[in-house]
Amino acid sequence: MSEKTIEQIIKALEDQKSVICDADGKRAAKQHEKKKLSARERIDQLLDPQSFVEFDAFVQHRCDNFGMDKVAIPADGVVTGYGTVEGRPVFVFSQDFTVTGGSLGEAHALKIVKMQDMALKMGVPVIGINDSGGARIQEGVDSLHGYGMIFFRNTRSSGVIPQISVILGPCAGGAVYSPAITDFVFMVDKVSNMYITGPQVIKAVMGEEVGLEELGGAMAHNQVSGNGHFAYPTEEHCFAGVRKLLSFLPANNLEDPPVLDTTDEPGRIDMELRTIVPVNPKMPYDAKDIILRVVDNGDFLEVHEHFAPNIVVGFGRVGGHSVGIVANQPQVLAGCLDINSSDKAARFIRFCDAFNIPLVTFVDCPGYLPGKQQEHGGIIRHGAKILFAYSEATVPKITVTLRKSYGGAHIAMCNKDLGSDLMLAWPQAEIAVMGASGAVNVIFRKQIDGAADQNQKRQELIATYEEMFSNPYEAAKRGYVDAVIAPEETRGRVASALAILKTKREQSPNKKHGNIPL
Repeated sequence: MSEKTIEQIIKALEDQKSVICDADGKRAAKQHEKKKLSARERIDQLLDPQSFVEFDAFVQHRCDNFGMDKVAIPADGVVTGYGTVEGRPVFVFSQDFTVTGGSLGEAHALKIVKMQDMALKMGVPVIGINDSGGARIQEGVDSLHGYGMIFFRNTRSSGVIPQISVILGPCAGGAVYSPAITDFVFMVDKVSNMYITGPQVIKAVMGEEVGLEELGGAMAHNQVSGNGHFAYPTEEHCFAGVRKLLSFLPANNLEDPPVLDTTDEPGRIDMELRTIVPVNPKMPYDAKDIILRVVDNGDFLEVHEHFAPNIVVGFGRVGGHSVGIVANQPQVLAGCLDINSSDKAARFIRFCDAFNIPLVTFVDCPGYLPGKQQEHGGIIRHGAKILFAYSEATVPKITVTLRKSYGGAHIAMCNKDLGSDLMLAWPQAEIAVMGASGAVNVIFRKQIDGAADQNQKRQELIATYEEMFSNPYEAAKRGYVDAVIAPEETRGRVASALAILKTKREQSPNKKHGNIPL
């Protein structure tokens, strides 16, 4: 047997790599036909140029059932490794649908698990790009074992490192639970699909006719179920969104979020804030107009934009520092809290608290949404989540009451009792147990019933009640509000508070964990 030269050995290596990496582009062409990127092209879109370092490229499956021993699966259908986003390290996996439909077998799962373990040790975010038909049926319970290992690590990493799921194709059956455990789910319209059971199974079992997009498409999950957090028109826009999200986040729970230079003066006075919120409490306005004028340079990344729009959550910066923003949206359901908005806000609050991101809350809420559907749907249990999340959070918490703040919603939107470090109120704020009309009907019912002109008497009593209680000053007299400020001072006061609260230290009682009302 002749001895091989180093050139021949290197050539053999390069030949193997060319097959694994789809050097001829034939597999990628299949994705392009569907107007989708290949697994490796997606990593290139996400990461800084030439920063990706792959590992486990030569891993092969060990299955010999159903003739699988004769089936070659390059990289076992998933690309794993690490790279950088804006110079900051991340770990990433990208499933390859062109190889056995991106199905997950034992080796496929072990590659992802190795990456998850490394990311947790290093304290670095994980980004999973999902494009898979689900479990590799030929491998039987080994596939289920693989999913279980991934779910376990998703859970152990939760609150320690940011975990982001990008759905760019099918994500079916048990595979959906990994994205569901992660912090944020990104989807692309007409490309992404998530479902436990597909349309054919639903038709066979339930007799229901439903299309793939309606069942599990990007807008179905971003608008209806709330499983998706971001929806984009193209994969390129989607990856730009992931990169932007990462710019607000620390690498792990022991770090502070990155601080960026800003040209926007932290103490900037903005007279436009006087005109955005109508003094008439019945008139709606867009809460985002307030947010955009308070954050640096109007740069706000909204999370869950299409789900439960009666509350707005997202990330911005004040003085270059990341903040999480929660705001009632008077344009939708008058800004009332309901089941979905409580879930949405509570999850966002807990994420911010886990990763040392201060919370700024803008309040204009008349209360929890009434009705049998809400009560039977569990508004008490769901509504309690937002109370639990704010109370549990130890990050700096700043609350600005813009207008209405009534009853239980006044407490739920992070008042002093739930640990707000600074309670600010605009002069038109109304802080009370309930609105004047409802309060008068309860307190003065007998006087109104006995009046000659009941309507006139009611209006007189409403005017008296409003003068006495529909203002921020009663709360300020008792120290429940720290300061009543002119609207134009809001950004400066928030920036000042964030600066003084930077060294805040608050310890929770020793315990394994709380029991949030899920």
